[in-house]
Amino acid sequence: VSTQSTWEEGLGAGLSSYPHPRLMPTFWEYPSVSMGLGPMNAVYLARFNRYLRRRMLAETMPARVWAFLGDGEMDEAESIASIAIAGRERLNNLVFVVNCNFQRLDGPVRGNTKVVQELEGLFVGAGWTVLKLLWSEEFEAIVTSDPSGSFLAKLQSTPDGDCQRLASQQDGAAIRAELFGEHLHLVEHLTDEQLLNAFVNCGGHSPKKIAAVYAEACRTEGPVVILAKTIKGKGIFNLQGVMSSHQKKTMTLETLLHFRDDLGCIPLTDEQVKTDPFYHPGPDSPEVQYMLQRRELLGGFLPERRAHPIAVPTPPTEFYDKFLSSLARKPQRASTTMAFGGVLKGLMELADFGKRVVPIIPDEARTFGLDTLFSKFKIHAPFGQKYVPVDATQMLNYGEGRDGQILQEGINESGSLCSFIASGTSYSTQDCPTMPFYIFYSMFGFQRVMDLIWQAADSRARGFLLGATCGRTTLNGEGLQHADGHSSVMAGLVPSVRSWDPAFAFELAYIIERGINEMWIENKDVIYYIMLYNENYLQPVMPERDGIKEEILKGAYMYLPAAEGKKHSVRLLGSGCIMQQALNAKEILERDFDVGAEVWSVTSYTELRRDGLECLRQGRLFPEHPPPQPYAQQCFGDGEVTVAVTDHVSTLSDQISRWVGGEFISLGTEGFGRSDSREALRRFFEIDTEHVVVAALSGLSRRGALPAEVVVEAREKLGVATERTDVCAI
Repeated sequence: VSTQSTWEEGLGAGLSSYPHPRLMPTFWEYPSVSMGLGPMNAVYLARFNRYLRRRMLAETMPARVWAFLGDGEMDEAESIASIAIAGRERLNNLVFVVNCNFQRLDGPVRGNTKVVQELEGLFVGAGWTVLKLLWSEEFEAIVTSDPSGSFLAKLQSTPDGDCQRLASQQDGAAIRAELFGEHLHLVEHLTDEQLLNAFVNCGGHSPKKIAAVYAEACRTEGPVVILAKTIKGKGIFNLQGVMSSHQKKTMTLETLLHFRDDLGCIPLTDEQVKTDPFYHPGPDSPEVQYMLQRRELLGGFLPERRAHPIAVPTPPTEFYDKFLSSLARKPQRASTTMAFGGVLKGLMELADFGKRVVPIIPDEARTFGLDTLFSKFKIHAPFGQKYVPVDATQMLNYGEGRDGQILQEGINESGSLCSFIASGTSYSTQDCPTMPFYIFYSMFGFQRVMDLIWQAADSRARGFLLGATCGRTTLNGEGLQHADGHSSVMAGLVPSVRSWDPAFAFELAYIIERGINEMWIENKDVIYYIMLYNENYLQPVMPERDGIKEEILKGAYMYLPAAEGKKHSVRLLGSGCIMQQALNAKEILERDFDVGAEVWSVTSYTELRRDGLECLRQGRLFPEHPPPQPYAQQCFGDGEVTVAVTDHVSTLSDQISRWVGGEFISLGTEGFGRSDSREALRRFFEIDTEHVVVAALSGLSRRGALPAEVVVEAREKLGVATERTDVCAI
């Protein structure tokens, strides 16, 4: 049976095995366990620190970002992709330290070539300064003693695989014979043991050289990479340079004894090593006193993650009310993407809060109608705008500036997400809260950069992700590559992401208000993912009813009641722009089939599910109390026929099925996307008005309220086909 002391992470307070700010919130800042994410995030964090300074939000000049990486990790595409940005923008607050031990888990990083030279070429070409930390002082003396340079050429032509093998063999004679050959005169004054030590004590293991190269990096302008040669397992005689060193989890007695002897300063007997192999020199020893002094100069025993309560005033409710009242005075056809643009512009125009809004756009601002922000708020350009844009004479021109507010990231979703992380964590890293709004083609969000979104959640980032041009059938004409009907489900897999699918501008506005307040007033480390659509329809005013705003934020509310006096009744659940199909179906059902239909707007199936699961847990663990009733069950738990329709896979609405009473029918967009008109696509995926009507009638028929003939007649009248190509066919 487990005890509390053995529960490191799950239930106890032990040291987390991997970097995780949610387990150690005052220690870890950036968990970048997935290989390749660290380098990208380092580049964009350094860039964002300069952004804060250029915009006079924080003094970040003393800060320098250090990324400690492995040579094997540099094979990740993300590791290399962002180095051009650092060089192009001349980031002088960034240092990469690449540990070049030549080893991956399975074998050499570059067994047949030289990884250091390869990386040097890449970084120099990208505009970085390369500092190489290769040899020990003793081996460097050997190299420089050859004025002809022929031995250096020999070293440069020796593959990394051979260098790794020679280090692991720990045989000075073998090194002499194989590596020096015609250059034996360079090492004739050294014993085999001295030669071995000179070879394996690489530059990356030399404290003096490390201190010197770090100091040089801090003096150098522009981004710097240090390529440090090391030996994996150095100091442990039977693990040094061998392939299996990574898998070794314990040290044998023989290994411990060799380790003690190699260190030369551990006064433990063989018996003590066997029974209790730990040594402390005492609190007053020179070693301990030195470490204490150094830690005091560094500000404490451990690095510290700080997250102070945010004191920046957030927009009052009146801001959102004013925005919505302007829509009410002049109702218009608009998409939720256009409505978001209005809210974003208004937020940016606010005094203190507005300057902390960070719009992040991957080269789609014109698609989303946000190009109107360019001329007023400017695109951030670290060296200013040195050219005259083609639209310079127009009022809404492409404006750039050193203090520009908009991060226009180009065609770069990964980089955009790294900027989102840098902005969303600035409340902690720089004690300077900023609110990122990253808007993107929804298909290129969770599907494209899920790993980075998960890292944002791990890092306790706060901000808004806006999946625009959302929906399997709404972004018509762009086929399966762009037609997104599943990001809504993927978003629900990330614990700190709240996923929303608003149908109307008033829902969107109050969801944004709730998100800002939750992040900055309640200091919750959450991310809001909001789905936006590019279909225009009349944006209505919010129904006047007590508590409706709270219901919107719970995940569902009744938008329209059923017509009175009808023979039958059903319930229709709509979300996003497909709410229009539910509204049209209500009209047909009530007019042609004597079926009253109440219409609900489900703003978040994910939030309904979370509430439901928590209620189930409370009921399971506290049987002595009446179980709480999930909000979804309060809304839909009667015996009514309920039809849910969305522009996403039916998995989304199926999340609440266990709390829906009566007959529950989910209509969704299973399968690959296609290129066609919205009307044709919705007919194909069976989520159009006619299919909603038939589904509702079919539900009534299955419950015995209608004869099957009524459904068949309606199906034929409405032109609903019974056969189609399998939407999931390969």
